[in-house]
Amino acid sequence: MMTGEQYRASLRDGRATYFEGQRVDDVTAHALLGQTVDSAAAGYDRFYDPAPGAIGAFMEVPRDAESLRAQVELHETVDLLTHVTYASIMTLLTAADRIHDAMPEYAARIRAWVKQAQADDVRITQCITDAKGDRSRRPGQQDDPDAYVRVVARNDQGVVLRGAKLHISAASMGHELMTIPTKAMKPGEEAYAIGAMVPVNAPGVRIVNTTYAPRHEDTRDFPFSGKHHTPEGFVIFDDVFVPYERVFLDGQVEHAAVFAHSLGLWERLGGLAGMATGYDRLVGFAQLIAEANGLQRVGHIKEKISEMIINATLVRASLEAAISHCHVTADGEAFPNELFTNAGKYHGAANYSLMVRHLHDIGGGAILTTPATADLENAETGHLVRKYMGTMQAVDGAYRMKLFHAIRDLTADALGGWHAVTQIQAGGGLYAQRIVSRAHYDIEGAKRLALDSAGIRPPSP
Repeated sequence: MMTGEQYRASLRDGRATYFEGQRVDDVTAHALLGQTVDSAAAGYDRFYDPAPGAIGAFMEVPRDAESLRAQVELHETVDLLTHVTYASIMTLLTAADRIHDAMPEYAARIRAWVKQAQADDVRITQCITDAKGDRSRRPGQQDDPDAYVRVVARNDQGVVLRGAKLHISAASMGHELMTIPTKAMKPGEEAYAIGAMVPVNAPGVRIVNTTYAPRHEDTRDFPFSGKHHTPEGFVIFDDVFVPYERVFLDGQVEHAAVFAHSLGLWERLGGLAGMATGYDRLVGFAQLIAEANGLQRVGHIKEKISEMIINATLVRASLEAAISHCHVTADGEAFPNELFTNAGKYHGAANYSLMVRHLHDIGGGAILTTPATADLENAETGHLVRKYMGTMQAVDGAYRMKLFHAIRDLTADALGGWHAVTQIQAGGGLYAQRIVSRAHYDIEGAKRLALDSAGIRPPSP
């Protein structure tokens, strides 16, 4: 296993990383990107075990509901790169289980690679969403055939990839890019049915980063994004060679969707777990700011918070059901229940905007207009800002300002915008979760129940 310092050193490998128009030669030393490296390095030190053959506790494969629950709870406390590494490993193992009968050699290759990745203590990020071009057309019908990542050449050693993958969290901070099809492929689209593991520093890989990190020298008014933030990578494959031992799908169009669905399962479980905690946090801020404003007993405020509580409870109940009703494979790996995972993620994502709307309605305009912490330190205005930001003897103005700064940072600033979009899009959009929920719901059982309860005989075939 690697220590945090060894992890930092491993990133100085010639990777082609860019930020705001400039190439970043050393991400560990960059003013903003380096902060994300620091978080990941802390994760390395947290899980470090010098014993030969040890693997990080966060990488352990769950074997039953209890260990699955333990992993979910653990991953609520880790940095995003550590979490997506685990989700990537579980995606690969889920896909291996699902393709084993049809493609046993590929399943064996995946499992062998996972074991090596665990032993090497690498970090993996997920490359799934393509540039896509004209969304109304199939991959093979695009004006530019590179709109979806594809194989453009091959030899007896491996394949050459071209294309781009978008929205790849922490791509520049990992070691491996798990590159898989974004959707089902059809006959004639074999070049796009490619799944592979690509080193971040492979020749031809270029990563362009964006981030919601605050650009302020004083980050006291950003209690969330000022401490932890993760860049999103625009990953470009400019004729990247990948040897066959790193290829997990190669033209088998009938299995292309397996990888996307496997990733969706684990990303949605992680998203559901994050929502369970995040929704409780939003309820907490709503109650706190209502009390600070002296409105906690007002009828419509109580009703809004009650609705937030119900949504938070339903999201957490879905998470518990997904874990408790997990599926254990023939290999002894515990996978979350597909129906409860997808239905819960859908409900949480669909109601996130309502949760934030209620919080903003309760909090008021000061969420955006509260003066900065530095204004409290101004000799001429500080005492007046504190005086008028207070509401009663028990609510100090500085305390109330901190609440408003936290709400703004979490829900109404750059990080808030990131949350608003990712709650819907992470793990696939709302429609994807509806499709999977319908596929795993016992609709025939529901029909029988309806007929039996009404005493109706079903029509003859």
